[in-house]
Amino acid sequence: MKKPGFIAGMKYFLRGFSLINTTGVRRFVAIPLAINMILFIGALWLGIDYISDWVEQLQISMSADSEEGIQWLNKLIAFLSWILIPLFVLAFLAVMFYSFTLLANLIAAPFNSLLAEKIEDHLGGSSIPSTGNLFDMLKDVGGSFVSEGRKLLYFLVRTIPFILLFFLGFIFPPIGFIATLLWFFFSAWMLAIEYSDYPMGNHAMRFPDQRQTLKANRMFALGFGTATVAATMIPVVNFFAMPVAVAGSTAMWVDHWKDNIPQITVK
Repeated sequence: MKKPGFIAGMKYFLRGFSLINTTGVRRFVAIPLAINMILFIGALWLGIDYISDWVEQLQISMSADSEEGIQWLNKLIAFLSWILIPLFVLAFLAVMFYSFTLLANLIAAPFNSLLAEKIEDHLGGSSIPSTGNLFDMLKDVGGSFVSEGRKLLYFLVRTIPFILLFFLGFIFPPIGFIATLLWFFFSAWMLAIEYSDYPMGNHAMRFPDQRQTLKANRMFALGFGTATVAATMIPVVNFFAMPVAVAGSTAMWVDHWKDNIPQITVK
C-alpha cells in the first residue's frame, strides 16, 4: 500500500480544526488553548521589540559587504536584499515561535495527553482507560513530564550544530540565512515528533519506537510538522496551533498507525 505523503500530512493538521470543535471535545481544549495564547502573546511582544533592530543591523551588514565588492556584485547584493531579508525575518519568527512552542508543550503536556485521548474516543473508540476527571488525569503528570524530558534531550543534542551555524551567521549573514531555513525543517520534524507522542504515548509506545515509526513515514510526518510550524507564525491562528496539532496527530494515529504498528526493536 502506498504511504501517505507530504500533502497528506499537511491535511491532517488542517483536519484538527474541525476535531477540536466537536461536541464532547471542546471542553478539553480550553486549558491547552489558554496556555498557548499566553505564551504566544509573550512571543509576539518580544518579537516586535527585537526584530526591527535585527533587520536594521542585517541591512547595514549587507550594505557594508556590497561596498567592498565590484559593481556587478553590489547590484546583485542590493537586489537579493529585497528577497533575503523578508525570508530571514520569516525564518527568525519560526525559530522564536518554535522555542515558545516547546515551552508551551512542556507546561500543557498532561492536558494534551487527555485531549488526545478524547479525540481518539471520538474517532472510533479508544482502548485507553478513561481518566474521567482532572484529579485522575493529574496522576499521570509525572509520566507526561518524563516523556517531555526525553524529547527535550533529543532536541538539545541536535541543536548544537545549529548554534554553531547561527554564530557564524552573525559574521557572514548568508550562513545565518541558510541555518534558519534548515532550522525551519528541523522544527517541522521536531513538532511531528512532539505531537505524535501524545496519542502514541497514551498507548505506552516508547519514544525510540515513536521515532522509528515517523522515520518510516518521513515525508508524511514532515508535511504535518511543516503545517504546524507555519500555523505558529500566523497571528491568531497560532493560538490554536497546539490543540489543533494534538487533534490532527491523533487522527493520523487512528487512521494509519494504531492498528498497524510494526514490531520495532531498538537496541
